[in-house]
Amino acid sequence: MNNPVTDDRKKRLDSLFEAFSIVAEGTYVYLCDMRHDYSRWSKNAVDTFGLPSEYMYAAGDIWEEHIHPEDRGSYHKSIDDIFSGTDSGHDMQYRARRLDGGYDVCTCRGVVIRDENGIPEYFGGAIRNHSLQHSVDTLVGLRNQYGFLEDLGRYLIRNKTEKICMIGISKFVEINEIYGYMFGNNVLQKFGRFLYEHVGNRGHVYRLDGTKFAVISSTMSKEELQDRYNELRSHFRDGFELEGKHIILDLSAGLITLDRFEVDVQTIYTCLHYAYNESKVNNRGDLVEFNEELNDNNKQRIEKIHVIRESITRDFEGFCLYYQPVVSAKDESLLGAEALIRWKSDTYGMVMPDQFIPFLELDSLFPELGLWILETAMIDAKKIMKVCPGFVINVNLSYAQLEKPDFMDMVVDLLKRNDFPPDHLCLEITERCRLLDVDLLKNIIAGLRSMNVRFAMDDFGTGFSSIGLLKDLPIDTIKIDRSFVKDIEEDELQKKLVGSFAHVADIFSANICVEGVETTNMRDILREYPVKSFQGYLYSKPIDFHSFMAFIPTLPSPE
Repeated sequence: MNNPVTDDRKKRLDSLFEAFSIVAEGTYVYLCDMRHDYSRWSKNAVDTFGLPSEYMYAAGDIWEEHIHPEDRGSYHKSIDDIFSGTDSGHDMQYRARRLDGGYDVCTCRGVVIRDENGIPEYFGGAIRNHSLQHSVDTLVGLRNQYGFLEDLGRYLIRNKTEKICMIGISKFVEINEIYGYMFGNNVLQKFGRFLYEHVGNRGHVYRLDGTKFAVISSTMSKEELQDRYNELRSHFRDGFELEGKHIILDLSAGLITLDRFEVDVQTIYTCLHYAYNESKVNNRGDLVEFNEELNDNNKQRIEKIHVIRESITRDFEGFCLYYQPVVSAKDESLLGAEALIRWKSDTYGMVMPDQFIPFLELDSLFPELGLWILETAMIDAKKIMKVCPGFVINVNLSYAQLEKPDFMDMVVDLLKRNDFPPDHLCLEITERCRLLDVDLLKNIIAGLRSMNVRFAMDDFGTGFSSIGLLKDLPIDTIKIDRSFVKDIEEDELQKKLVGSFAHVADIFSANICVEGVETTNMRDILREYPVKSFQGYLYSKPIDFHSFMAFIPTLPSPE
């Protein structure tokens, strides 16, 4: 039975522990009151190795159980020598078992502190986990993205509820361009240090990729995090002095509550990144919380995204393509179809793309899914071309695919591997591609068009698809969004808009496809304009491949 420690001894232990912690940053600190065999250990060590608590009696025995069996003998002897008074400390290396069962190589250094009579009173020191050295950002001194994901994984294993906030600096490229990268690095250092001090002991701070940082806290409420972020944002909006320059930073932030533990780390990160992106792109930097409004449709949103992500790694299990026909405006014969992704399972039924694509676009797995969509569409299109030789398949592209340096090479490889004629492939640039550099888009489009691959601009007139960008991008077809024609039967303005769009298309030698054609009256009105093709429910909703093959004979033959 341990001799119970008094309150005074606890206070002294805490004071000494804090002193050790200040000078041993980046390690696990431990301090033992040898008279009571009562210790305090760093919280990070408790979380990493699954120790019972920060405060423990007989911590040496508890820690010994976490040391690799082959290393326990030397550790046990060293601790016996220290507590018997025959040794004044130790400096040793051993393997320690993490909470997940794996082992980390650690170096442990400790020293005995004696009282005024020379009697051992405290034994304290630091444990350096060598596996974590790759998890520290060398620029700002914070745990990096690897460390962030490691810590997140531990919280998932322990079913530990946490608030997680991603904070990023917007338009940072301008600072690098004006003042240089060294100055930009100094700005990041200053921001990281301020964020670390601003959060204090209420959470852990990390530097993620680029100019993004993260905070994990189990003690702050959503409201407190909101207040802390508002203070942070206001501080950097007012600006600060650095090397004689006044610097102003614009911030964006996303927030998620970790309270569902059946998902994986990457799913949580993807959902957090989505909330951050919403803050940056659509909410002018205001803090956006993921899944803020719970309803019957999104209560299981995180779990659903988790399962869909796993499906990609299981050979795209549950994914399928649906096809919506594109017909000639002149005679309604089949010209092609747009390939549209779906996912289905027994648990969730059919899941539409707007419920998972915006999240997966921010995920490292998405380019892999994008290539699967492209290749599956080619394989199906070759079968359709046997009964409809002029058939062209349209496939939507995401900015996550286009920003990959080898995207063009991957498309060329797919065309060759499937022996697919390039002039029967039309790649659609979607509204979400607005995040890309125009020169990058221009180079990709020009390169693939030189091989006769076609390009369309989707959702023309909305968001990204503006006339200003059309003049910079060599496009074959512009697709008029259904929002511009849905009331064309009674709205004279919409008729004028279609006429204007047709004029713009003519200037740039592009064809027009009108989406959302639903009635014969709409069709007849649109035929008064130089429109080449129609797409809409008047002809067919998106249908699976076998239904599409059965649908083809119902359409008229080309005139």
